Amino acid sequence: MKPSSSLSNDQKLKICHHKAANPSIKQSALANWAMQEFKLSKVPTQGTISNILAKRQQYESMDSTELTSKRQRAVKHPELDNVLANWVLQCQARRVALSGDLIKEKARQFARQLELGERTPEFSNGWLAKFNIRHGFKAQKSYGESGSADLDAIDRNMPTSKEKLQSYSLQDIYNMDETGLFYRMAPDRTIARHQIEGSKKDKTRLTFVFAANADGSHKMEPLIIGHAQRPRAFNRKSGEQLGFYYRSNAKAWMTGLIFREWLQKMDQQMQDANRKVLLLLDNAPSHVVRDLPLTNVQVFLFPTNTTSKIQPMDAGIIAAFKRRYRRFQLQDAIDRDEQQKADIYKVDQLIAMKWAKAAWNDISSKTIANCFKHTGLFERETQKNEVGSEEQDIENELKDAINQLPISRPMSVHELINPEEEQQVAHEEISDEDLIKLSSSQDQEEEEDGEVMDENPPMSTKEKLNDLHSCISFLDLSNPNHVIAHKVLRNIQFEIRTIEKKQTTLVRYFCKEY
Repeated sequence: MKPSSSLSNDQKLKICHHKAANPSIKQSALANWAMQEFKLSKVPTQGTISNILAKRQQYESMDSTELTSKRQRAVKHPELDNVLANWVLQCQARRVALSGDLIKEKARQFARQLELGERTPEFSNGWLAKFNIRHGFKAQKSYGESGSADLDAIDRNMPTSKEKLQSYSLQDIYNMDETGLFYRMAPDRTIARHQIEGSKKDKTRLTFVFAANADGSHKMEPLIIGHAQRPRAFNRKSGEQLGFYYRSNAKAWMTGLIFREWLQKMDQQMQDANRKVLLLLDNAPSHVVRDLPLTNVQVFLFPTNTTSKIQPMDAGIIAAFKRRYRRFQLQDAIDRDEQQKADIYKVDQLIAMKWAKAAWNDISSKTIANCFKHTGLFERETQKNEVGSEEQDIENELKDAINQLPISRPMSVHELINPEEEQQVAHEEISDEDLIKLSSSQDQEEEEDGEVMDENPPMSTKEKLNDLHSCISFLDLSNPNHVIAHKVLRNIQFEIRTIEKKQTTLVRYFCKEY
C-alpha cells in the first residue's frame, strides 16, 4: 500500500495523546514518531504538529465517524458558536454560575439575534455536550460574588504574591497585558479628540498583547488584533504571511477565545523548551483560564483593582513601547510635513504594525527588568543598572519632534503616550450586541473605511542606491554618530546589491534556457 502524506483525525488525536504521555518530547521528534507510526510518505512539518497539538480538545470531542475522517467536520453555525463561547467565558470571568439550561436558553436568544431561522439547531443535551467539549467547558459551579478590592488589597496580598514568586527564577516569571493603540493619533489636543471619537468609524485602532519575563531575556512575539482579516494594506496577504501574529474581529478587541488560543500557544512553546513558568495576569474579562489543560504555564491572577500598582506591564513596559512607537510616528510626520503632504499623520495599518514591532523589539532587557523591579513584588534584584535615562532621552526626542510640527494645541509627552481611552478599549467587558458584531466579522477580508495605502511608489534599485549614496556623501566621518550611520547605510547598500545580483542571475539563467 502506498504511504499516505495526510493524517486522519484519529491519528491526530493519537499524536496529541503521545505528546501528553511524553511531555518532554520535541515537536521534531514527535513528527518523526508520527511518520513511522502511521507509515507516512513524509515527515509532518513543525507547523502541522503545532496546529494538531493546539486542537486537541476538538479531536477529543469527535465521534467515531469524525475520527476516521481526514477532515474535521466544520461547526454548522460558527458565528453562533463563537458568540456563545465568548459569552460563557465572560460569565466565568464574573464568576457567574451557569447551568446547562441557561447556556441553551442564551444560545436560542443569540440564534434569534443572528436570524438563523430554519437553520437554528435544536439545542439538545447532545448539542450542549459537544459545545462544552469543543471549548473545554466543564460542569459549572457557583463561586459566589467576586468582591471589589481597594488599595489595601495590595498590602494584604503582597506577602502571598511574593511567596509565590520566590519559587520561580526570574527568567521563568512572565507578565502579559493588552493595550489599545490609536496608531494615527496626532499630538494635537484638538485633532486627537476628533480622531479618538471617530476611531470606531475609521478603524484606526489596534490592540496589542505583550508578554515578557522578569529578567528581560525573553520578549514574546506580540499578538496584534485588528478590525479586518486582510486589510487593503496587506495586499491580499494574511498577517502570518507578512510576519505577524495577527487576529481580527469587528471591534479589534481581545476576546476570551483569542486569549485562550494565545495562552495555549504559550504553553506549547514552554513545553517545547522544557520549561515550567509562572504567568502573572490581571482580572480582565477575557482572561479566563478555568478548564484549560495547561501543563507548563501556571497562572497567577492579581487581586482586582491592584494591577496599575503591581503589574510590570503597567509599571512602564507598555509606556516604553508607546514612546518608541510615537517616535517612529512623529519622525514620519515631520518628513511628510517637509514634503507638504495634506495629512501628515496619515499611515496605513501595515506600516503601523511594522513600527510597533520595531518599537517592541527596541525595548532593552534592562528596561523590562527595571519595570518588574519597581512593582515591589521581588525581593531579589532584577537588574542593578537603572535605565531611566534611556526613557528620558526618548521623551526629549518626542518633545523636540512635537515642537517641530505645525500644532495649534500640542499635547504633553505624557498625554501622547498615556491616553486613557487606549486602556479602556483594551479591557472593557463586551456587551451581547457587540458579541454578535464580533462573531459576524470573521469572514471580513478588507477594511471598508479609513484604510490608506502608502502614497510613495516603489523605488527602483538604481533610485535606492542613488539616494543612499547621497546620504553617505553628506556624512562627516569625524563625528562618531556619523560613523555608525555610515556603517549601517553601507550594509543596506550591500543587501540591495546582493538581492539585485541574484535576481539578475536568475533572469539570465531563464533567458539562456529558453
